Amino acid sequence: MGYAEDYARWQADPEGWWLEAARGIDWDRFPETALDASKAPLYEWFPDGMVNTCWNAVDRHVEAGRGGQVAIIHDSPVTGTVHKITYAELRNRVARLAGALRAQGVEKGDRVVIYMPMVPEALEAMLACARLGAIHSVVFGGFASHELAVRIDDAKPKCIIAASCGIEPGRVVHYKPLLDGALEEAAHKPDFCVIFQREQEVARLEPGRDLDWHAFQYGAEPADCVPVEGTHPAYILYTSGTTGQPKGVVRPTGGHLVALNWTMKNIYGVEPGEVFWAASDVGWVVGHSYIAYAPLIHGNTTVVFEGKPVGTPDAGTFWRVISEHRVAAFFTAPTAFRAIKREDPKGDYVGKYDLSSLRTLFLAGERADPDTIEWAKAQLGVPVIDHWWQTETGWTITGVPVGLGGVEPRMGSSGVPMPGYDVQILDETGDPVGADTLGAVAVKLPLPPGTLPTLWNAEARFRKSYLEHFPGYYETGDAGMIDEDGYLYIMARTDDVINVAGHRLSTGGMEEVLAEHPDVAECAVIGVADELKGQLPMGFLCLTKGVNRGHDEIVRECVALVRERIGPVAAFRHAVVVDRLPKTRSGKILRATMVKIANGEEVKVPATIDDPAILDEIRAACRSLGYAAA
Repeated sequence: MGYAEDYARWQADPEGWWLEAARGIDWDRFPETALDASKAPLYEWFPDGMVNTCWNAVDRHVEAGRGGQVAIIHDSPVTGTVHKITYAELRNRVARLAGALRAQGVEKGDRVVIYMPMVPEALEAMLACARLGAIHSVVFGGFASHELAVRIDDAKPKCIIAASCGIEPGRVVHYKPLLDGALEEAAHKPDFCVIFQREQEVARLEPGRDLDWHAFQYGAEPADCVPVEGTHPAYILYTSGTTGQPKGVVRPTGGHLVALNWTMKNIYGVEPGEVFWAASDVGWVVGHSYIAYAPLIHGNTTVVFEGKPVGTPDAGTFWRVISEHRVAAFFTAPTAFRAIKREDPKGDYVGKYDLSSLRTLFLAGERADPDTIEWAKAQLGVPVIDHWWQTETGWTITGVPVGLGGVEPRMGSSGVPMPGYDVQILDETGDPVGADTLGAVAVKLPLPPGTLPTLWNAEARFRKSYLEHFPGYYETGDAGMIDEDGYLYIMARTDDVINVAGHRLSTGGMEEVLAEHPDVAECAVIGVADELKGQLPMGFLCLTKGVNRGHDEIVRECVALVRERIGPVAAFRHAVVVDRLPKTRSGKILRATMVKIANGEEVKVPATIDDPAILDEIRAACRSLGYAAA
């Protein structure tokens, strides 16, 4: 059965379709009800089911006789180590950790904040919480003390599990002082902290509060899995809010299991036992869904990678990992490929490795520009598939379902809606628009299983952020269009659609044009305030390594290129070459921050920024164009 038939089956009987998908999961009590719409627009999936995430991700594979299969490969070029853990070993480690937590009073419904780098122990902590029915909230390792304190006060954890340090190329990031600072600032105080000491740095433990990871587990009685309701929160994941106050996205257990299990075969096209690698971090949603959970739920081997696409040690590190571990499907962000392409434009490193195991490359996290896709296809010789989803949804909204078949990738598009999603393009009044017309991307309610049912302790904010603007729809905050064949094109965040003299234009469309220039490795376009035209586009260009032509000449060519492709209506005249773009640690470009800098507004350094020093370079670049007066 291909995509069209499966999507039509879902449309004809959504609840029956999802109950069928739910049979791919082990339930303590199989749900009789798929969807509870009694509190609409706050919908709940599988409310009468009882289930445990850890059992489905670990124990059931051991019980099925596959305990000897490798569950986790920890590949850490920053420490020069590779470590493999089988499903049987993982079960024993997680059960013992869960037992130690239980002995300290952690039980179903308690929150646990996890503050760790990319080590297997981070996944073990997540799974140990799930085993007990505790609700974990992973905070990206190395987040500043204040941001960690804000999350501690919102989640009110019974305990915090942290590492002594993280390791970046050329430096050790001291986690424990950041944690101590957060606990000093936070109004809420956890009962205890568990510290995983790394050999690169052994942190000082606070007597009476801090417990050593190994010592506190010694002699602990392994814990069994605790069944929880299908609607019970599996975790809280904080995402940036427009107010500066983070939003705690809630992930319900039952729908999370069902949806993620379905995606592995149908969207990513992998079978149990194969190696799946998502090059992300457990602090982000991709790390939750496609490092820690979906591959293990489905019985795959997951790669936990502690490194960078370039510099650990070179632009060939991704290819080494794929070759050594025989990765079948690889998932990363376009920004990672742009970084590799910038360092190795001819792909010299690709030929040094055997990549015959790789069948598919998946991109998500930012719009995948055609130039990057073409480069990746040429280098790897496999299908390159862009797909689109959000922290809030937890899994694919639109994509190309490799396992279902019947859909071909289309350049510039993030694919077609997955079963469960009725995606529509709306105008500013909330009415659907025709094909190939730019508008707000929205999903008709109810959202499918695995997506957020609300925000943690903030139902009113959930309604205001996602449901009020377009009643009956979930507002994605993205702008785009759908063609006549049903393919979605995400053009920008809604805020990135700029109004130039009355013309609504996508900055993403301009970025696509600029990325075609042979000397441009990466770029960003923002809209800056203009008295005459309302807004004007401004381009920032990062050049490919080895380019030594004059910057003024490259800028002139880029301006001419946009004028030729989009037309004079774009009024694209301002562009500047910069060495780097400000990004989050997950690789997303901080365009809203760049807009504030260009407009001379006060800028609060985003908590998620990878390197705050880049903002000074952006400020200087804006001033060179006559902006950023403040």
